[in-house]
Amino acid sequence: MGRVNNWHRCCDIGRRGAAVCLGIVLIADGGRAAAVEDATWFSFAGPTPAAHQAAEVLTQAPSEGLDPRDYDIEWLREAVSGSSPAADPESSSLASHRLTLVMRRYLSDLHRGRIDPQQLGMRYGLTHRSDFDADALLRAGLADDRLAEATRSAAPAWPQYDALRQALSRYRQLVDDPAWQQDLPPIPGGRLSPGQQYVGLAMLQQRLLLLGDLAATAKRHPERYQGTLVDAVKSFQARHGVTPDGVIGRESFELLNIGPAARVRQIGLAMERLRWTPMPLAPRAIVVNVAEFMLHGYEMHAGRSETRLAMKVIVGTARKTPTPLFDAEMRFIEFSPYWNVPPSIARSETLPRLRRDPGYFDRQGFELVGNDGRVVGGLSEAGIAAVQAGQMRIRQRPGAGNALGSIKFVFPNKDNIYLHHTPTPQLFKRPRRDYSHGCIRVEEPLQLAKFVLADAPEWTEARIDEAMRRGRSATLRLDEPLPVLIDYRTTVVRDGHVHFLSDIYGLDTRLEEALQQRSRALQASHTTEIPAESRSSR
Repeated sequence: MGRVNNWHRCCDIGRRGAAVCLGIVLIADGGRAAAVEDATWFSFAGPTPAAHQAAEVLTQAPSEGLDPRDYDIEWLREAVSGSSPAADPESSSLASHRLTLVMRRYLSDLHRGRIDPQQLGMRYGLTHRSDFDADALLRAGLADDRLAEATRSAAPAWPQYDALRQALSRYRQLVDDPAWQQDLPPIPGGRLSPGQQYVGLAMLQQRLLLLGDLAATAKRHPERYQGTLVDAVKSFQARHGVTPDGVIGRESFELLNIGPAARVRQIGLAMERLRWTPMPLAPRAIVVNVAEFMLHGYEMHAGRSETRLAMKVIVGTARKTPTPLFDAEMRFIEFSPYWNVPPSIARSETLPRLRRDPGYFDRQGFELVGNDGRVVGGLSEAGIAAVQAGQMRIRQRPGAGNALGSIKFVFPNKDNIYLHHTPTPQLFKRPRRDYSHGCIRVEEPLQLAKFVLADAPEWTEARIDEAMRRGRSATLRLDEPLPVLIDYRTTVVRDGHVHFLSDIYGLDTRLEEALQQRSRALQASHTTEIPAESRSSR
């Protein structure tokens, strides 16, 4: 439950820093452009069939949540249309060189993402994807005359990516729909309950029909807010992280007024984050989506993943102690764990409480532990002073009231973040669950332990349960480490339904700004990269 004090500082990205990083990327990109045979694209006679295929691939960039302007699609369309033919071998070579660079950039963007996640404070092990070779993929696609198919293979292998791509297609089709050309009329009193009348019911019904929350067989032109329309609002609320009570209050009303264009951008950001997320090279993996307040356990088969476990989690508070994003390897399970109160929590919360209420020490099962390991069972002014000075620490003994509950899952990392049980399960009933100091509380610890120990048949459910209830601390080292990824995506697809989640840490806002800066810089660079003969024909 360690604090993460510098998270927001790490996430901030200034315009100058983004420009410098982008410049480095562009230099490296351009310096490798000769690795693919440039003559593949253009000859003295004009564009080859491969160039036409490349133009079609880049035109479809929006279907992957990418911006075709980043690849100067207007120049490419002109170049392959024959309206600006190459006048000599030199200009033909320059145009081919340009298209090679653009295709490499596209493949890299599709596979690795457009932004280095470490610029935004995320610590993912990119070595998992270091074997990706854009040139080899290009050569294979061109040799087999299957450039589009080869390009699609560069996309992330996570099933969520394909599901998001389909969701993106649906929402792109809704962008210009008349149902969102104006906002819903204000609700008198700011609250619409079942049975009431409302002048915006027809528009509300149309939006819910288009979004899939209301069946096409629903009665047209309802006179009151009732029946299937209320059920459709409940469906909409459930998909947007709101308590599905069917009452349209301020929060639900604001969500209903968010247009498809904004959702298209949000889906694109989730797809970008999946490009950052390394596909673990292990039989099983755990992924925690902080924004979703969910943990998923995956089995990995030949580079593909299949969900085997899903449960609610509680994550770090947005205001003070957000959970950091990183990947690590789970190596230990601690049954009936001690809780060593982090010094930051001890100084800011526990010691002030103990000064006001010394009896809190015994009620919580605390003890003091010196730097030499010596345990002191009672509380004194000298002990409080020693904790304040960093000479002792506060530790909570195993038991029913222990803050970590009956089990702790350890994946060593610099922020001392781990998964654990909790003695306060009532918080899992809330739709928004950011209440911790940074660590992640799990709703079903026994099921998670069974998943982690799936390769150890001697650890039956009964044995795990007994170890959790024993009340005596014991550590189990895993035979093989288990990958753990702490992720953040505000759009997910569950059972074919798209869920849009709150950007509780403001990370989508930062990512969107960084992507816009990159696009502006790329588009400004196009005039210096395009052959002069082609520019003059525009």
